[in-house]
Amino acid sequence: MRWIFQRSQEQARRYNNAQEQASREYFYKEVSRARKEWEQARFAFENAVGKDEVDVAIYTLEAAERKYQIQLREAKQANVEWDAFKHGSYFNPSE
Repeated sequence: MRWIFQRSQEQARRYNNAQEQASREYFYKEVSRARKEWEQARFAFENAVGKDEVDVAIYTLEAAERKYQIQLREAKQANVEWDAFKHGSYFNPSE
């Protein structure tokens, strides 16, 4: 009977590890996507010509900055390990 309990604990541990990995990957992708959108909006603002184009670029840039801030805050609240962002990925090629 004890081996059944140990096996179920090991399965639960593996499930929790998989869930944590999926959560980290989700936050990494969302923050990366928001950063890319912000960079594109900043580029559009820097290259905007004319009053209307500048106005649109400003609104787009402000929205992208806000979205990026929200994604960073959510990742921080989820205790995401920030080393992945420094090194470029949560994905381990050896796995």
